[in-house]
Amino acid sequence: MCADIVNHEDEVISVGQLNQQAKQLLESQFRGISVLGEISNLARPSSGHIYFTLKDEEGAIRCAMFRNQNSRLNFEPENGDQCILKGQVSLYAPRGDYQLIVSSMQPAGAGNLMQQFDELKKKLDAEGLFSQAVKLSLPAQPRHIGVITSESTAALQDILTTIKRRAPISQVTLIPATVQGDTAPRTLIDALHQALEFNNVNPLNPFDVILMCRGGGSIEDLWAFNNESLAREMFDFPIPIISGVGHEIDFTIADFVSDLRAPTPTAAAELVTEYFFQLEGHLDDLSNKLFHNFQEALKEKSQKLLFTSQSLKSPMTLLKEQSQSLDNLDIRLSQVIGNVITSAKQNLKMTSSALHQSNAMRTVEKFQGILNAHLQNIQHHINNALVKKMFAIKNLSTNLTAVSPLAVLDRGYAIVTDASGKALTSSDHIKVGDTIYARLAKGKIISNVTKKE
Repeated sequence: MCADIVNHEDEVISVGQLNQQAKQLLESQFRGISVLGEISNLARPSSGHIYFTLKDEEGAIRCAMFRNQNSRLNFEPENGDQCILKGQVSLYAPRGDYQLIVSSMQPAGAGNLMQQFDELKKKLDAEGLFSQAVKLSLPAQPRHIGVITSESTAALQDILTTIKRRAPISQVTLIPATVQGDTAPRTLIDALHQALEFNNVNPLNPFDVILMCRGGGSIEDLWAFNNESLAREMFDFPIPIISGVGHEIDFTIADFVSDLRAPTPTAAAELVTEYFFQLEGHLDDLSNKLFHNFQEALKEKSQKLLFTSQSLKSPMTLLKEQSQSLDNLDIRLSQVIGNVITSAKQNLKMTSSALHQSNAMRTVEKFQGILNAHLQNIQHHINNALVKKMFAIKNLSTNLTAVSPLAVLDRGYAIVTDASGKALTSSDHIKVGDTIYARLAKGKIISNVTKKE
């Protein structure tokens, strides 16, 4: 059909057909081209697509970059930016507008640098400088951390703050270097040499890990970390290196050749302090567990103490019980003595009656002997009973004396009561101005409360 348009000028076609055939011709002939120009008339509708004009001194072309392509941009294009666009020429058939459908975009100044970056990356990767098999393992407990960066960068402060927060016992030493500009690669290499020299003269306190960091920026700002000499120096370096250059979307040759890449300087500091941070968390867990166990044990002992205290009897209660027991023994002793005397009287009465009935002297003497024997037996039983009861009374008296609160008073203590005579055990039971009574071993003291604690 395109050939027909060119060769058969007399054929009549519609505008729509013309635009469609022109569209096909443009897309087939100008596919995957790269165009350099300045952005103008930039528009961002709610659809997420980007529409703008790309111009230079000789001409202009309308451009469209759809949402699924522009979502991958690592910068925000603005009017006046010089950019290199890659895409295909097309035509918007409904209006007949000639346009460029953009598939990728990058700042014009970065185009040559990106090509250099890709070429160096392929070269070093082919030589094995990025191989995981040759990367050094990080120390589990880094004690001395070397930081290679500029003294004036915010990245340094972020690193120091993070290490101090997560691993305050770690030693941190700054090895200053320039991190931007033409001289930066040389100063970074010199900083690595300084770290090795430090370890040679400080075998007892060497660097065991190196952080090479700087904050984010354009590809030009980060170009020092894409230096081939620096990459080879890092590859041969005997101390593990963590690179933390730029932001998460930024990648440099130093990231690939380092032993571990961190997306930001702060993340690099977090990686190198992970062991101490986890250790602190583990210690916090153990501390919380120990406190919980102590609380549980204290609660259990308090409950046992409360149960024991509830089962204990007060000295006054024990004294009353012992006094009651003594009264019971006294009653029983009186009953035994009364029974013995009653039995003796009955025997005496019976003997007297028999004596009156018999006039024989012999019978009198016989019963007199029986009576005496009974009286002696009675006296013996009475004496034995009295001795046993007195011994029991003596033991009870000793026990009563031991538990008596009066015995405690003899040692200098006092029983403090309120006006009703109730013993006070806590200052919460009285208030300032109350009258209290303190019973001593000898005498009593009456006081007014002026202060309590």
